[in-house]
Amino acid sequence: MKAIVNKIIPFSSVDGLGNRTAVFLQGCNINCKYCHNPETRKLCVGCGICVEQCPAGALSFSEDGRVQYDASKCVQCDTCIHVCPNDSSPRTWEMTPEEVYEKVKRQIPFIRGISVSGGECMLWPDFLRELFTLAHKDGLTALIDSNGTIPLWEYPELLEVADGVMLDIKAFDTRDHERITDFPNDTVLANAAYLAEHGKLHEVRCVIVPDLYDVEKSIRDMGKFLSPYLKKNKFRVKIIAYRPMGVREEYSHYRVPDQACLKHLAEILREYGFEDIIII
Repeated sequence: MKAIVNKIIPFSSVDGLGNRTAVFLQGCNINCKYCHNPETRKLCVGCGICVEQCPAGALSFSEDGRVQYDASKCVQCDTCIHVCPNDSSPRTWEMTPEEVYEKVKRQIPFIRGISVSGGECMLWPDFLRELFTLAHKDGLTALIDSNGTIPLWEYPELLEVADGVMLDIKAFDTRDHERITDFPNDTVLANAAYLAEHGKLHEVRCVIVPDLYDVEKSIRDMGKFLSPYLKKNKFRVKIIAYRPMGVREEYSHYRVPDQACLKHLAEILREYGFEDIIII
């Protein structure tokens, strides 16, 4: 059992509660216009453009025709990512859960747990289940960071070993969600309700892009929808300002919301009883 790993960040304070190791898996099933790590969206197709243009000679073709990456030669110039026509990256590894966890173990006892993101990590559910099982044996917590478009209730064995889910609600209105991601949000909202009902909703994340949708209406509708679940499961809401860093050039022109806008949205959520709100 293997997954394609884009990167592993040993210490992160923004990917769940406490200090955590964050694992980013490759591949995504939607197309967020403001995606800030678009190089994780797709798997490498082996076109070789990055091999030709790598200034450090860190990329080459293996005998089976696949692009292979030599980390010892890489100078982190990101040329390969910038020239890739497929929103992918050659700087990935095919790894087993055991191999990933060997890297996670180096941080014990300095971390509280692990968080797995992407791309969309729920494209690799069996991998997640095995990795989380290993983490629990050492007393670490395990969180899923998901866009919510895959029905999580279909994976009860995974949710049993997951301590929670950090769920993106990119817009409450499905038409807005389709405008942002090319994908409807009926499954996203169903996941939010299911996870909250079963005590697995750790955090809801909302990226605020005023040029793409009515952010105030979306936050108000989301607050009204989710507030009844606070009685069963106290979860955090993270309000995240859109920023153009790392975004594909054709989507880098959107307006960055100011602090007054973000604080106003937080106040709307407080009206619905939300207490744990973080603005980034």
